[in-house]
Amino acid sequence: MAFPKNYFSLYELSLQVYNHSMKIDKKTFGILSNGKKSKLWTLSAGDLTLSITDIGASWTSLIVPSRQGKDDILLGFSGFDGYLCNSQYLGVTVGRFANRIKNAAFTLNGKIYQLEKNNGANSLHSGSRGFAKKRWKSEAYEEDEGVYVRFELCSPDGDSGFPGDLNAVVSYGLTKSNEIICDYQAAVNKPSPVNITNHAYFNLAGEDKGSILSHEIIIYSSSYVEVDKHTIPTGKILSVNNTDFDFRVRRKICENPSSLKAFKDYDHCFVVDGEAGELRPCAEVYEAVSGRSMKVFTTQPGVQFYTGKHLDTAGKYGSYYAKYSGFCLETQHYPDTPNQGSFPSCIASEDKDYHEKAVFAFNF
Repeated sequence: MAFPKNYFSLYELSLQVYNHSMKIDKKTFGILSNGKKSKLWTLSAGDLTLSITDIGASWTSLIVPSRQGKDDILLGFSGFDGYLCNSQYLGVTVGRFANRIKNAAFTLNGKIYQLEKNNGANSLHSGSRGFAKKRWKSEAYEEDEGVYVRFELCSPDGDSGFPGDLNAVVSYGLTKSNEIICDYQAAVNKPSPVNITNHAYFNLAGEDKGSILSHEIIIYSSSYVEVDKHTIPTGKILSVNNTDFDFRVRRKICENPSSLKAFKDYDHCFVVDGEAGELRPCAEVYEAVSGRSMKVFTTQPGVQFYTGKHLDTAGKYGSYYAKYSGFCLETQHYPDTPNQGSFPSCIASEDKDYHEKAVFAFNF
């Protein structure tokens, strides 16, 4: 998985590349304790500006216009230090396995693999040394009417408890059509579970503009993954008919945000309608005051809808993120798939590379 031939080799501290309405900027984001420099890439195309750092391949900012002006709609931190201590995974790239694995263990080809227990008895996002905590190699390039940053990470055999050497390549880019393009690839030298996604928290009103409960959402899903009180799948796939999980017709996340007693928090994986492996719509979100909307597409079998119940952190430039300050739509395989034989397989191997895509398209 070599870098594409047309990548930009940027050796200056800050270099801008212009082509029509597209721009790439690179600068030093911070200095790690080992003396290595962290990068912050900023991509501009169409009407959007996206910033990404190589720490966790994390989205740090997304500037989107509206009828009232431009806003940053991504929750995050003011600077470098926040992304080193990012306990709530704001904007990070998650792997090797996103979401939860029951009892922090799985069996593959007759062997038990033990992972770190960092969510009660379970593993969440592959533990404290998962992809979200690592510094990725990165380069920028231009391709197909868009500007991109390609991130690469080598994960050795036994990393976070997973088998096999894994080489991950993740590309994020902006197009002139106001889309974020996400491409997730991984190659392994022995069978291993792989489930990579981005954990961006969105607030379409603006990252410091309060609750997301009045946002209106559609989820293209006729069923969802049932979970227990620890958010671990029971193995059942249930219909959304006549339940709080039916978002097939656009409605507010919480119909009455002034009274939360009847509100059901969401941290659930929805089964995306259509054929897994094909890029298809999985969700749409609309915020009435700004007029912004976001439509999400994925090749993956599921999307994790999370309404930010556990948010409790300082944000950007003096803002504070309480619960419901942002929502996530994490395109992914179902939680605990390595322990659930009836779920779509997440096992990559020497003969089967991992390759998934997602698109976030914006209107305003």
